[in-house]
Amino acid sequence: APAGSSTASVAGMEELLSRSVPPLPPYETKEKAPPPAELRSAEFVRYYRALEAGPPRAELLTRLARDFGVDHGRVAEFSAKVLQAREQQRELGALLQAEDRLRYYLNPQYRGLFQHLGRLEGGLRFLVELRGDLMEGLATKAVDGPHVKEMNGVLKNMLSEWFSTGFLNLERVTWQSSCEVLQKISDSEAVHPVRNWVDMKRRVGSYRRCYFFSHCAIPGEPLIVLHVALTSDISSSIQAIVKEVPPLETEDTDKITTAIFYSISLTQQGLQGVELGTYLIKRVVKELQKELPQIKAFSSLSPIPGFTKWLVGLLSSQAKELERNELFTESEWQEISEITGDSTTEMLKKLLNNNEWVRSEKLVEVLHSPFMRLCAWYLYGEKHRGYALNPVANFHLQNGSVMWRINWMADTSPRGIAASCGMMVNYRYFLEDTASNSAAYLGTKQIKASEQVLSLVSQFQQNSKL
Repeated sequence: APAGSSTASVAGMEELLSRSVPPLPPYETKEKAPPPAELRSAEFVRYYRALEAGPPRAELLTRLARDFGVDHGRVAEFSAKVLQAREQQRELGALLQAEDRLRYYLNPQYRGLFQHLGRLEGGLRFLVELRGDLMEGLATKAVDGPHVKEMNGVLKNMLSEWFSTGFLNLERVTWQSSCEVLQKISDSEAVHPVRNWVDMKRRVGSYRRCYFFSHCAIPGEPLIVLHVALTSDISSSIQAIVKEVPPLETEDTDKITTAIFYSISLTQQGLQGVELGTYLIKRVVKELQKELPQIKAFSSLSPIPGFTKWLVGLLSSQAKELERNELFTESEWQEISEITGDSTTEMLKKLLNNNEWVRSEKLVEVLHSPFMRLCAWYLYGEKHRGYALNPVANFHLQNGSVMWRINWMADTSPRGIAASCGMMVNYRYFLEDTASNSAAYLGTKQIKASEQVLSLVSQFQQNSKL
């Protein structure tokens, strides 16, 4: 196996890359270029997997992105020819051919390597792993710079084509599924961790459905998982779904009128940004309509990651600029100070950071109203480039849902309190409106929200100042 980043291994790495990455054949012979030896692609996979995760792989990815990208000289040359063809007003055929030639040379060289890897047996799984390493490296700054970001984008687009819906299979998980699949579903649960096998059995048992997408080239491997609860109304608390569990009874379909999507988890870091969640929800809705046509309402029960962090940030910045904060009304702040015996913003920040406020019933009561309106503003009013700042909100709004209801003390687990002060939100899917809602959100950045949410937003505008 290759050593760390010594001179010898750097030379070995350079040599391996120049052997594995096929040169871009000249435009004229692009159709006739000999296919690269499969052995070379397989050698790349072996070499890469033998490298330790972390710096050695980061080094290889950085070199691949930097030294095997686009030939900028060629791109400049053929851009000039496109401009020339336009200026000389040559016939359309000549212009189109000049454009085609430019398009060809805009392909980075490493794209050829990825294409060949994608054709290898097990190659697609390898590329997902490799992009997982890239994403991890970009997040930790182990790999950085425009070349690597560009390569990440190129690979993401290639994976988006390879993982388009035509190649995906919808599979349902039941207690009869293989142990291996159940274990993977359990391990990948990112929203509400599975505690034990009894808990897992419940999540695939009666009044529950669990589905995943797999890819025809990676059969049986869950790529993204959706958990659904079948209920008689739109759930306002996750405890009712994953904690307070009635004994395993047989389903009475007359009781089922509503489907609640309570967890969606991507199992492969390397597929981030590849549009899978939206399609999975659409497919599952169709599946449920077939199986249980009496279902009238489809809704999520979603976490609000980042709310507490946002709130603590606001408290900090206001405490610096003003001696007091303006998120609460005078009377609210007075009540908070009386209960805690401390009238500083620091005190509230501390209680938020260590989850202690939940232990005081009085404090929970006083904070109910201000936290609900602050949360409504966070979801509805806080934006990133014009779209909802909260990533979960942005996902469901892009899918065409309505921001339906904010629920108080909906997730009382330590994680839920820490992430969003225990609040959760329902995004409701009115199937006949999702297409137009989605278009309105993506086009004019308009958020469809219910009376409850809008009235909390206007309470925020009346009582809180940012």
